[in-house]
Amino acid sequence: MADIGYLCLLFEPIMNSPDYIAPEQLLSILFKSPNATAVYTGEDITIVSANEAMLAFWGKDKSVIGKNFFDALPELSGQPFLDILKQVWNSGKTYIAKDYPAILKVDGILQNFYFDFEYKAILNEHGKTSYILHTASEVSEKMEARKMVKEKSKAEKQLTKDLVDLNEEYLVANEELLLINNKLETVNKELVYFKNQLQEVNNTLLESEKRFRSLVEYSPVAMASLKGENFTVDVVNESILQIWGKDRSVIGLPLRLALPEIETQPFLGILREVYESGKNFYGQELKVRLSVDGKLTDRYLNFVYKPISGTDGKTTAILVVASDVTDQVNARETVLEMNTRLQIALDASSLGSTEVNLATGIMQSNDQFKRNFGFSDDEEFAYSDLFEAMLPEHRERVRGLVQEAIRTNGIYKTEYPIKWRDGSLHWIQAHGRPRYDKNGKGDRMVGMTADITDKKLFEQRKDDFLSIASHELKTPITSLKASLQLLDRMKNKPFSETHIRLIEQSGKSVEKVVVLIDDLLNMSRMSEDQLRLEKTKFNLHDMLSMSCNHVRMEGKYDLIIEGDKNLELYADEHRIDQVVINFVNNAVKYAPDSKQIHIIIESQEGHVKVSVKDSGNGIDAKILPHLFDRYFRVDHSGKSYSGLGLGLYICSEIIRKHEGQIGAESTIGEGSTFWFTLPV
Repeated sequence: MADIGYLCLLFEPIMNSPDYIAPEQLLSILFKSPNATAVYTGEDITIVSANEAMLAFWGKDKSVIGKNFFDALPELSGQPFLDILKQVWNSGKTYIAKDYPAILKVDGILQNFYFDFEYKAILNEHGKTSYILHTASEVSEKMEARKMVKEKSKAEKQLTKDLVDLNEEYLVANEELLLINNKLETVNKELVYFKNQLQEVNNTLLESEKRFRSLVEYSPVAMASLKGENFTVDVVNESILQIWGKDRSVIGLPLRLALPEIETQPFLGILREVYESGKNFYGQELKVRLSVDGKLTDRYLNFVYKPISGTDGKTTAILVVASDVTDQVNARETVLEMNTRLQIALDASSLGSTEVNLATGIMQSNDQFKRNFGFSDDEEFAYSDLFEAMLPEHRERVRGLVQEAIRTNGIYKTEYPIKWRDGSLHWIQAHGRPRYDKNGKGDRMVGMTADITDKKLFEQRKDDFLSIASHELKTPITSLKASLQLLDRMKNKPFSETHIRLIEQSGKSVEKVVVLIDDLLNMSRMSEDQLRLEKTKFNLHDMLSMSCNHVRMEGKYDLIIEGDKNLELYADEHRIDQVVINFVNNAVKYAPDSKQIHIIIESQEGHVKVSVKDSGNGIDAKILPHLFDRYFRVDHSGKSYSGLGLGLYICSEIIRKHEGQIGAESTIGEGSTFWFTLPV
């Protein structure tokens, strides 16, 4: 806010008796003045004062005092006032305007006003603008009155001109009427003659119309005649009434009233186009919604709108010929819907479908069928390509099954391996059934295929697992049995080092059996989703420090723990310890030359990451995505390792139950890092 004393000096030149009134009182009186007054300062035109009259013009209150002109009156954006004020401020020259338009927001509504106003630059002792004094008075009513006077004067001039023109037209019309009257006498005589001729024509037309009505009413197809621009129902037969779902009470009604349900449908528009253009319209299976027995019913129609012209060539009526094809359309749509559902089912189940012409070998196959054999969607695929992809030892067997199905009109079902063009092996499960020509000869085969490669791989892994499990269990049990047999033979002999060695060997065998059985039980629980977590709050660094003591006690490896020592988790401590032990055991087993194993704790946004890092030989990148699969075992260059291949799978299920993530990273020759994350 500007200094009040300076503002008072601003108004001192216009004060008659400054000795009789204090400056502050003068400002107060000016604020109440009916003459709108405001004072601005600064290059951004800050409002330092505005009296009640000016605030009323603006439709604002005192809250605008202290704001710059643009922020206080944003509705004046795009109008010239701010630019004029800046020009006055920079130039020090007063700007005066008369009858100037302005758009202001008053009571929340943008309104048009007219003002006489002055922007007076108040200069300081250096000749620079210190303030701008804005005085204004509204002249909107004067401008409105002036506008009304102009419009009234203009209207009066136009009225005078119209009266003169009308008088001239009246004189001309009067002369023309005299001429027309003479002609009418002549025409009247001619009309009498034409009246007699017209009567004869009418009789002929009546006879023609009678025959037309009979044609429509007794036609075997649905027909109706619509008369005039309103398409009044003139002639109908029972067939068209049955389609419309109406009775003969619609005769004489405009079509929009006879069939009000078509008001929002395209048919009235089509009729207007036919009426105006004089051209036929043919509708094929167009859908119409009609009210039949008080219920809106969808029907499909084939129809023709044919214009009927009068003697002058203009359309006078439209003949409607229609047939109801609803049943045919519904039947076709049902078939299409069934085909669509079948295709959806095929796509969802990744089933390929085909139909092969047995004589030509041409196949009509969907995209999935081609993909099952390693072909792209846009490639041609023939019957010969199918057998070419099939491994040779299976070709004759499959041909035999196809011929047997044709002979018995049965279904063949088989599985066979194929080799894609890239050399990869895949397994196909196929079903097929023959189709016959009119002579009963099998000429086509309809079939479906599914890629069951993953299923076969899973079955193979499962078989391998059972074999490994049998072997892994048998080895420690055989060792345990041998130790017990020796102990049995030595039971009567004095206790010796041999006894101790046999007992320790038996204990190790039992431990191996227990570990294997625990893995099997854990896998069984996970398969049945019965793995239960017992979550508690614990310090992660303390848990890792106590974990893997069996490795520390051997003294061969250094377990180095890095990261936050104060981080606490809410999780199943025993299960998380089980995951870490598995990671460390794998590092010891598969990277025996990595004498240092790093266990790293990292805090991430909303999670904690635990990594076990070794510097061994590393793991092939192709194997990494499968490490956590059930039954998956890595082939380590012919080396033999004990275990069921379930450890990492069990770890992944434990982390999944904790809503975390698990993974592995490896570089050949540099080592591997196994990690998991848990929410915190």
